[in-house]
Amino acid sequence: MPLFQSTIKTLPLIHRGKVRDLYAVGQDHLLIVTTDRLSAFDVVLPTPIPEKGVILTALSHFWFQKLNFANHLSGRTLEEVLPDLAERAEVLGRSTVARRFRALPIEAIVRGYLSGSGWKDYQKTGQVCGVPLPPGLREADRLPEPIFTPSTKAAVGDHDENISFQQTVDLIGKGLAHKLREAALSLYQEAAEYALARGILIADTKFEFGISEDGQLILIDEALTPDSSRFWPLDQYEPGRSPPSFDKQYVRDYLESCQWDKKPPAPELPTEVVARTTEKYREALHRLV
Repeated sequence: MPLFQSTIKTLPLIHRGKVRDLYAVGQDHLLIVTTDRLSAFDVVLPTPIPEKGVILTALSHFWFQKLNFANHLSGRTLEEVLPDLAERAEVLGRSTVARRFRALPIEAIVRGYLSGSGWKDYQKTGQVCGVPLPPGLREADRLPEPIFTPSTKAAVGDHDENISFQQTVDLIGKGLAHKLREAALSLYQEAAEYALARGILIADTKFEFGISEDGQLILIDEALTPDSSRFWPLDQYEPGRSPPSFDKQYVRDYLESCQWDKKPPAPELPTEVVARTTEKYREALHRLV
């Protein structure tokens, strides 16, 4: 059965995000439960996607362990922090016991291809989030080089806002902003090369970072999942049109056809859309892992 919301009672609930429920494990650790909730256009949909939380957790753990970058994994087991068998069963396979860091108020987005809101922006301005691009690019074209296009991290129900690099500097300081950009671009490049060899183009992705007491950047939350990335099958890629994808773009496309105003409440998803979305997430996991 899909899990829309966790019900752990033995740990203090800190926060319910769009997808994840966060619980305190002492002062220095968190239990992160990835539910089957799905958000689109910054609205949590009423229909859960079966297996989604398990797939996102497996993919994130894979990337955390593969990428050459400090991350929030603690090494502590679920059994250690949830001795109650019934509570543990509810969140088995969809939980992370993580070290706790101060999260930066920035979503570190990297785009390698022209798609989504970036394509719409480019058509109007010739830029993507203030970054000038060459004229004459088509939808889904590969960019001359990946670009860093940060956004603010909005609360549930609010919309993320694209910001310039200078605004990022104003928010977190010049030195940290440059480290953030360099880290995000490097992680994207490493992951994109790996995925390409397995038949997937990573069109864009979003990273989130925390910072340790000694100022080290730490990769947190999730990494390179179908929720945070746009995955395209290499064998169906054709510049000039939006390729099929192994991510929630399929759900976005359905919602765009519904005349929904993108404000809560969101419409229920049909059974076939739910099933197809689960299949797409499974395919991403299968190809990458």
